[in-house]
Amino acid sequence: MARHRPQAPLENIINFSGPQPLAADQRARAKARFYSVVNHFRAAEASDAPYSCSLLVRYMYEYSCTELSQDTFLRTFFESMGLDIAAEHDPDFEHEENQLSGNLASFADFLLDNFFIPLKASGQRTAQPSPAHLSAIQRAQGRYHEDLPTPDRISYLRGACLIRDHHRCVISRQFDLREATIRVEKPGDSVQDDEGNLLRGPYVYLEVSHIIPHSLTRPDADGQLSNSKKAALMVLNMFDCDVSNMIDGVNIDRPFNAMSLTHDFHIDFNNFSVFFEPVPDQEHTYRIDTFLPAGILPLPVTRTLYLTSDQSIEPPSPRLLAIHRAIAYILRLSGAGEYIDKILQDMEEMGVREGGSTELGRLVTLRLGGWFDRAVSA
Repeated sequence: MARHRPQAPLENIINFSGPQPLAADQRARAKARFYSVVNHFRAAEASDAPYSCSLLVRYMYEYSCTELSQDTFLRTFFESMGLDIAAEHDPDFEHEENQLSGNLASFADFLLDNFFIPLKASGQRTAQPSPAHLSAIQRAQGRYHEDLPTPDRISYLRGACLIRDHHRCVISRQFDLREATIRVEKPGDSVQDDEGNLLRGPYVYLEVSHIIPHSLTRPDADGQLSNSKKAALMVLNMFDCDVSNMIDGVNIDRPFNAMSLTHDFHIDFNNFSVFFEPVPDQEHTYRIDTFLPAGILPLPVTRTLYLTSDQSIEPPSPRLLAIHRAIAYILRLSGAGEYIDKILQDMEEMGVREGGSTELGRLVTLRLGGWFDRAVSA
């Protein structure tokens, strides 16, 4: 019989340091037992559950980006369940059903409350200060922009992405209306785009969109990250070990974590309704698709991202786009995305649905965690 060990607080469980790979035989056993547990409770889930705890956990494992990340997730899962990862037999579901079911629900709710809900809630839209001029961007690149206040960093980021992306939406390829106006008003007979071709409309205002939301690493008034944001970064590392180091502090506002999008695509991308699928063996080339019903958006489409000739402005990070895609699939396949949308709709309506005490608690947790400081959204 698989015996339970006392379950540690989930915050402590995922606060791992120096993740270690599992041995091949241990990985195979742990993987088999993992699926035994999640499949067992998937079959027992109520049809009217707001989202599937077992599927959220299952797809969190399956969409982890590396083998080491999956090993780390397995360690976290078994610790959260109060099970020994090295055991060779399945749990005794007959006698431990309630305990294991509760542990699984607690683990899934922890992931939901400390990662998926905050990420969707805080990533609705990046603020849009005026783009910095090229000379200002070049000056900022010389010292980078650690000492710039946040609005100035976002302004720099927006200007840098527009230059790198040739003033076009990464998805639709529509040209930025502001830049088109500037070029048309200049003296001369020929108005060209960034490739030297005749500039043609239609034009649209472009925005800068973070891949991983800006709010994830934004400190509170004391200059410290809230416990909620620390937990979110630890969960992020379960997708790709140590990826949080890439976006630590002001690094989250670097061009590798952003791209130029139209207003509508900005909303859909940050809502995880649009995602980027890498095309094999073609660098910086993606099949861009959506979970929205067919015909709503002009997708799928394949795009090769524009790069600066000397790559002085970093291209969008494949690692971060892969994590964004993974999150999109997890939210979709587990039903958690629709559930979170309902919670956020409740918040917008300044109330909660009848009997929605759990949802009310989640809204309070979001506010206490510092996820709704709107000075600079996303």
